[in-house]
Amino acid sequence: MNDILETHILGNDVSTWLTAAGIFLAVVVVVKLFMRVFLGQMARLARRTDTSVDDYVVANFGKSVSPILYLAGLWFALNGLSMAPRWHRIVTGGLTILATFFVVRFLARLVTHALRERWMKQGDTEARTKGLAGLIAIINAGIWVLGLVFVIDNLGFQVSALVAGLGIGGIAVALAAQTILGDLFSYVSIFFDRPFEIGDFIQVDDVLGEVEYIGLKTTRLRSLGGEQIVIANSDLTNSRVRNYKRMAQRRIVFRIGVVYETDYEQLQEIPGILREIINAVDKTRFDRAHFASYGDFSLNFEVVYYVLSSDYTEYMNIQQAINLALFAEFEKRGLAFAYPTQKVYVDREA
Repeated sequence: MNDILETHILGNDVSTWLTAAGIFLAVVVVVKLFMRVFLGQMARLARRTDTSVDDYVVANFGKSVSPILYLAGLWFALNGLSMAPRWHRIVTGGLTILATFFVVRFLARLVTHALRERWMKQGDTEARTKGLAGLIAIINAGIWVLGLVFVIDNLGFQVSALVAGLGIGGIAVALAAQTILGDLFSYVSIFFDRPFEIGDFIQVDDVLGEVEYIGLKTTRLRSLGGEQIVIANSDLTNSRVRNYKRMAQRRIVFRIGVVYETDYEQLQEIPGILREIINAVDKTRFDRAHFASYGDFSLNFEVVYYVLSSDYTEYMNIQQAINLALFAEFEKRGLAFAYPTQKVYVDREA
């Protein structure tokens, strides 16, 4: 028996190989027990939350982390063997590459799932799905590049020169594609900050339109005239954007004028007439009506009310109903709307 245990295989006796195998098997057993208990507890905690990100982490933690722990156990087991420096570098490098692969893959999948969950809460359309796919591709590429740099550094290569070269090259590319990168970062800002979404009606400076598509470089609007307007994402983030779809109510201010021949009692009645007319129209909330000023040819009243809707057509229908009712009421009471007039006084003696 001793002769068998002292038999050398690849520079190590059988007893050393058995010890390494025992260490690896012990690690496998411990990892399986740990995962069963730990993941069971984590799964119960994850079920109590509303988000699905933690459920995804628990479901994929074992698939991604277990191989890493097994690789760590294998490294400890093989570390007790006598190996030539060349073979030691090969084994260590191979295990490092595999461990890095599992870690990077887990992070990339986790980021993808988190972004998809956030995106699905905002609505799922073809244009939004395409935009999300582009953002995920960029983020995953960055994660895999960092993983590659980590592997190269741990394999003993000098990455400082590579990083410096990439930095100089990145500066050159950034200067050459400054506008494109600015639009790309603006897209990321729009994605996370959500100042508007597809289907919203927005105004950017003097441009109005409904958002049709949000891309990596540009956003496309459909104007009221029917034409498509393409705006760079950087222009959107640098401008004041008015989002009319998110307007819960619309504040309306309008003015009317009556002639100077209107008597005092009628002037006192006009604010009440305006209040009654507006309150009689659905989806409105009266705010105030006042005799505001003396004009060149009219006595001016200012009226403020709210339309309890963001729909522009509905607002115009309400304003039309108010105007018609106001016209009918003034006609019935003998009140006259003012219009530009001019009186000329002639001095006959002169």
